[in-house]
Amino acid sequence: MNTNVSSIILQRQYKDLLKNPVDGFFAGMDEQNMYKWDVVLMGPNNSIYEGGIFKGMITFPDNYPNYPPEFQFTSQIYHPNIYKDGLVCISILHPPGDDEYGYENSAERWRPIHNVQSIALSIISLLSDPNTDSPANIEASKLWINNKNEYKSKVRKCVRLTQET
Repeated sequence: MNTNVSSIILQRQYKDLLKNPVDGFFAGMDEQNMYKWDVVLMGPNNSIYEGGIFKGMITFPDNYPNYPPEFQFTSQIYHPNIYKDGLVCISILHPPGDDEYGYENSAERWRPIHNVQSIALSIISLLSDPNTDSPANIEASKLWINNKNEYKSKVRKCVRLTQET
């Protein structure tokens, strides 16, 4: 896809996000590079992440929307589907097509119909309901399954850290 087309789509999606915001999700487009957006995601209400103010970045490829962006938290966050470096592992951010390992159905993966709002909603939902069948952080996944109290303690620590910065 032509870079100009993807930049027009990103500008349109940004304007749409400003008109129709997702609760608890805020984004700012970098004027120097519209392919990198700074984001803030509020921990979802009634979840153990509630009260957290998690910063991150969405990085869009030149061939967006045919291929998915990456979403990476820059705030410390503890979750089974988030790598230790903050990179989010969720089906809709995986490249389109069949999963080479047969785990994901192609309909679960990225499709050009997705947009920033659907990404935000998916990540907010993921915080409340982790997928421990496909963990990015195996330690967090094991704690979620075997020791919820310790898991919650680690998450509360991350939430407190986000409130201090």
